[in-house]
Amino acid sequence: MSRFLRLAANTQGRDLAVGDIHGHFGRLVMCLEQAGFDPAVDRLFSVGDLVDRGPYSEAALQWLDRPWFHAVQGNHEALAITYLRGGRLDLQMYRAAGGGWFLDLPRSEQVRFVERFEQLPIAMEVENERGLIGLLHADSPFADWAVLRTWLELDDDPEVREVCQWSRRRLKEGDTQPVHGVRALLVGHTPVLQAKLLGNVWHLDTGGWANGHFSLIDLATLELVSPGQGAGPAPLPTRSA
Repeated sequence: MSRFLRLAANTQGRDLAVGDIHGHFGRLVMCLEQAGFDPAVDRLFSVGDLVDRGPYSEAALQWLDRPWFHAVQGNHEALAITYLRGGRLDLQMYRAAGGGWFLDLPRSEQVRFVERFEQLPIAMEVENERGLIGLLHADSPFADWAVLRTWLELDDDPEVREVCQWSRRRLKEGDTQPVHGVRALLVGHTPVLQAKLLGNVWHLDTGGWANGHFSLIDLATLELVSPGQGAGPAPLPTRSA
C-alpha cells in the first residue's frame, strides 16, 4: 500500500468530494444525479468510511473499481483490516458500529475486502489550478501538510495513522488553525449538521448515511454543490464555532 497518493488535476470536468458513505451508495447515486455528476469527465473523492451501518457495504468493491472514484482509508476500513490481520479489536464495539456484515462474511470474502482496503492511502492530495487539496479521514497530526506527506511516505507510525483516522480534537476544540501547504483539507469521521469549515479544514460528514444528507464539495471552487443546500460557498464559522 502507498500510504500517500498524489493525483493530477482533472482537465476535463469537475472534481467533487463527499463525506462518509457507510454503505448508503444508493442515496449517494441519487445525490450525484441531482448534482449533475458526469462519470465520463468528473471524479468523486471519498474521505473514507465506505462501509458499515448501511445496507450496501458490499458494493464498496464495485465503487473502488470505478476509475473516477478515489477514496482514502477510513477508520471503518481499518477495523476490518485489524480484525482479519489479528490485531486487538473489541468485537462487540465493532458489531455495534455496523461491522456485522463483515464479521458474518466467509473468510475468503473477508480477505477480498481487506486486501482492497489495505491498498487505500491514508491521505491523498489532488492538484488544482487554484491550489492543492488534501484529503484524509479525520484530521492531520501536523500543522504542515508537507510534514504529513513525508511522514507517511517514509514510515508507518501507528500514532500518526491514529490521528489521521480517529481524531475528533479539531471539532471538539473548535480549532481554527489552518493546515499549511494545502488550500483546503477535506475530512469526515465526525458527523456535523452542515458542512463545517475550521481554518482551512472542511468537515463533510453530514450524516447522509443516517438522518442527514450527503455534502458534495467542488474541489476547484470549494463550493457546496449538494442538492438542497444551494449554490455558493458555505458561511464561514464564527470564531467560537
